[in-house]
Amino acid sequence: MFDAAPVADGGRRGRWPQWWYAALLLVPLLLGLAATPLFDVDEGAFSEATREMVVSGDWGHTTLNGEDRFDKPIGVYWLQAASVTVFGAGPFALRLPSALSGWVLALALASFAAARWGRQAGALAGVIAVTSFGLMAIFRAATADALLNLLLVLAGLDLWRFIESGHKTPLRRAYAWVGLGLLVKGPVAALVPGAAFLVWVLSSRRWDRLRQAALDGWGWCLLLAIAAPWYGYALNRHGMAFVDGFLLRHNLQRFSGPMEGHGGSLLYYLAALPLLSMPWLPLLALVAARARRAWREPLPRYLLGWGGFVLVFFSLSGTKLPHYVLYGFAPLVLLMARELAQGGPRLRTVTWVFVLTWTVFMAWLPWQAQASAAGLQDPFYKALLAGSPAPQPGLPLLVMGLMFVLVFMPVGLRIGRLVLSAGRPAAATGPDGNPLAELPLYGGEAAKLGLAGAALVLAGFIASWAVPWWGEALQGPVQRAASAAAGAQSARLAAGLPAATVVQYRIHQPSFAVALGQEAPRRDPAPGEMALTRRDRMTGADSQRPVLFEERGLVLLGPAP
Repeated sequence: MFDAAPVADGGRRGRWPQWWYAALLLVPLLLGLAATPLFDVDEGAFSEATREMVVSGDWGHTTLNGEDRFDKPIGVYWLQAASVTVFGAGPFALRLPSALSGWVLALALASFAAARWGRQAGALAGVIAVTSFGLMAIFRAATADALLNLLLVLAGLDLWRFIESGHKTPLRRAYAWVGLGLLVKGPVAALVPGAAFLVWVLSSRRWDRLRQAALDGWGWCLLLAIAAPWYGYALNRHGMAFVDGFLLRHNLQRFSGPMEGHGGSLLYYLAALPLLSMPWLPLLALVAARARRAWREPLPRYLLGWGGFVLVFFSLSGTKLPHYVLYGFAPLVLLMARELAQGGPRLRTVTWVFVLTWTVFMAWLPWQAQASAAGLQDPFYKALLAGSPAPQPGLPLLVMGLMFVLVFMPVGLRIGRLVLSAGRPAAATGPDGNPLAELPLYGGEAAKLGLAGAALVLAGFIASWAVPWWGEALQGPVQRAASAAAGAQSARLAAGLPAATVVQYRIHQPSFAVALGQEAPRRDPAPGEMALTRRDRMTGADSQRPVLFEERGLVLLGPAP
């Protein structure tokens, strides 16, 4: 998978992944991007803000349904807007920057691991990155998190290259990545790599590296040159509204207390991390079990400090969302890949079991969601899931069959080789008397390649079957309501009537505005306006309005007579 050169210990240390390996990692990131509707609330909000930016031509500021949006800086909106300009305002274009960010992140981890632990560890690092549940979710979402994670990884890896060599070039690249991260998410882009670096300096007592990094004037100039112009523009344009909305509300207040109901205990991320790491949980558990031993080595200590800081810091934060802990997941991916590359048959077997179990679970979950819908307390989601289309079993069965082939193919090849060589002279055996020793590919390396292949098949299955089903179940009616609203608008215009404003009434589905192609403010409807709402939240007065569309608890009301 890598162009490689021999190293002193007899192994092979990789350089840069070959093109076919890079293309293979991209497949599960692109599959189903266009086929799956945008999910609410986050994807819908980012996407509608991007659509409004493109329509307005004002690329210095974002709005959501016409109101100022200070949730995130401008960076990811620029990339989404550029993609929309080329491909149109659909799910594929809006998600493409995240998918490409995830792809580059995986290649960066693969190259880094290959250069230090060998090409097998590098190949596995890239596969783990694009197939682990948490990273895969953000790599396929039209939000800022995939791009932020890429910039955190690039900064963190370059900081290690600086630690390793003392050269200023990787240090200044790290400053540049932090500057770009400030344009994508804000202060967390500097906090995470800076803290990872500081933890290593304190634990290693390398004060010289701290002085060199902190006093690098060119690095600071580069960071400020990248980030300061937009922040200065936003402050000049919005004044204290920007300070209050972005810096105070969406940064400081998120840490000091729960926002929008997203709270949790100190153990929140200890519970979330195993799920986000699936199907690679055995590798994560092994990294944790061997953390004390790994701490004695410089690079693993740096990676553990990076991941550990993120876990502790966000556990102390008042606002808790699952993807926050992913800011420290990439260094764990590197350690997990090293463990798998160096591990024996027992580790591979346990990991195989988790890959197969996760495949079965992801295939079973849609049926379980439909069966359990009757027990849900929220009548809207009960209607959405109970009325969703029945999952089709064909692809899950095919995928599970392919999984078993990949599991047992290395075993079958070894047995076949043993049978064929049974009658050969003893001189034809390997140095240890094992007739299979001539073909090491059919040993541990083949099993690991089969495991990586199975994980990629699993990721492709989730992307092309499981996620589209959930998209239809939760978002299909929203998309069709937007089509109904667009049809009603066309009918009004054909009849010589003005277009009606469409509002979101007691509901928040920002993807509706993206699909409709116009703003849909959240408020009570005026007499001449259409309204998207939930059947369970309608009042008696709402029954006076005509129903233009209704499906699974979602209702589009026409203007009042």
